[in-house]
This record gives sequence, structure tokens and C-alpha cells, in this order.
Amino acid sequence: METIHLTYPLTAETIADTARPQILAIGQFDGLHLGHASVIETAIRLAAEAGLPSAVMSFHPHPKEVMKKGDYEGYLTPPEEKERILRGMGVDYLYVVEFNDAFSRVSPLNFVCGMLLPLQIQTAVVGFDFRFGYRGEGHASMLRELSEDSLEVNIVPPFLIEGEKVSSSDIRKALQEGNVRLVERWLGRPYAMKGTVMHGEKRGRKLGFPTANLQLDEHFVLPAKGVYAVRANYGGTALSGVMNVGVKPTFHDNVSRPSLEVHLFDFNGQLYGESLLVEVIDFIREERKFNGIDELIAQITRDAETAKQLLSSSD
Repeated sequence: METIHLTYPLTAETIADTARPQILAIGQFDGLHLGHASVIETAIRLAAEAGLPSAVMSFHPHPKEVMKKGDYEGYLTPPEEKERILRGMGVDYLYVVEFNDAFSRVSPLNFVCGMLLPLQIQTAVVGFDFRFGYRGEGHASMLRELSEDSLEVNIVPPFLIEGEKVSSSDIRKALQEGNVRLVERWLGRPYAMKGTVMHGEKRGRKLGFPTANLQLDEHFVLPAKGVYAVRANYGGTALSGVMNVGVKPTFHDNVSRPSLEVHLFDFNGQLYGESLLVEVIDFIREERKFNGIDELIAQITRDAETAKQLLSSSD
């Protein structure tokens, strides 16, 4: 998959380098949940049938981040994670359009005529609730009309699980409530965060549970404070473990920024400076303050055993 960064308006050079007959899925696609996958997989299928490349157009930064409104609390799939997943789906081209204040004011007509048609998009594939252009004035059924019928449009219906529409906003809410099982069901995979292991307070090793202090590489949505059963991918190897997301109230007061500390079972190697992709498998308990070190160690021991059981049952 080739990733191509675009800014509006497209330059003649950009058009010359990127324009080609293609089938394009358009959307923010934050999370790449099963609803998004249904849109993208439709584009891939149509492209294969037409003998054309498949493409995805997404936008960065997130419009809610630029416009300073809504429930923006970070990304479910920041750019690097989004690229990783789309590459695995078999997409040929990923267009990342810079979303800024000027682009937010582009009219629906100018988006179609100044962005889609110059790229030689043959078919645009969008979700049923797709909106575009200034103040979201454009909707899916307008794409063909604004292109004067030169653009075919395929509108994908909502993706339902047990009668509920899968949406990024509800996935964010479930994460912030610690409901990671629901998140996995709607994403079609465990929620994952990637980061670099940094030096921390080294308190875990003294307690008998060495932890990797994970500094996230990008602005991920954090799950609710608490303890989770996790799997970490390190150098292609899957490692089971337990992760605490929180402020460590037993040792700190008035700390507001949560940290992520991962204890990996049966691992004694050196991880400082290494990259970890951590999949959040299940919620164990809320973070709480303990009365002393012995009480904390006893609880961590129970958490580790609970995590092992949960991970074993999820295999």
C-alpha cells in the first residue's frame, strides 16, 4: 500500500502523480471498526471486479480536533495504526488529506470538482451517514449530482450488531467506561495502543512485578482507569500480561495524567527504548488506593492470576 498526503487545492504536479482510474472509499474511519470495514471492503471488491486499484481517503487531523468541538479525546486509530490495518486489508492507496481551517470551508461542490474528479475517481464508496464540505452540507446522495453524473456512488448501509449501529463515538464511550469486550466486538479485533518503553519509577521491580512504563507514540483514546488483561507484541512475539492505566493513588496524590504500566508474564528481558503494541483484552478492576505495600502486592498477585485466566479463556 502506498500512502499519499494531499492538501487542497491539488497542484498540477500532485494530479499528474496521483490521478488514475480507481475505486475510492471516503471517510474519517477513526477506529476502522466493522462498519468502516464494510465500506472499505466494498471498495476493494468493486475495484477487483473492475480491474482497478482500490483506495481510501481519510483526513488528518481529526475534524473535531481542528474545529475544537464534540467529544474528541484522541484517536482510536492514529495515522500509523490506521495505515497498519489498511495495509493488512489489501488497500492499494491511502490518501491522507490535510484537514485545516481552510479545508473545513471548502464547499461540497469544490470538494467533488477540486478533489475527487481530478484524481479520476470512478466510484466513490461511502457510508450511509457520510457528510462532506462546509458545515457538513454535502451528503452521500449529492456526490453523483455534483459531479454531473460522472461519478458513480455506492452507499453502504449501517452495520448493525444485535440491532445496534456500530459507531466510533459509541466505541469511545465504551472504552472510557472500561467495556473493552464491547469495543473488541465492534472493532472486530482487540483495541490496541502502541508506545515506547521508557524509564519509570522502577517501583514495580521492588514489589516483585517489574513493569514496562509505556509512553504512547500517538494520541490514542485511553481506556478507563483500572487494571486490564493484555497481550503485547514485541518483535513479532505475543506476550501475555496485565496493565494498569491510572495515577497510582497508593503512591501519589493530585496526579491527573494517567500512566500505562505493563507487567509481562514470564519475561525477563530488557525493554527500555523498545516498541510495544499492546492489545487490551479484558477489564479486571478499577484503580484504587491501598492501605499499604503488602495489601497492594496481594492485589497485584490476584490481578495477575485473573489476567492469566481471562487470557487463557480468550485464546
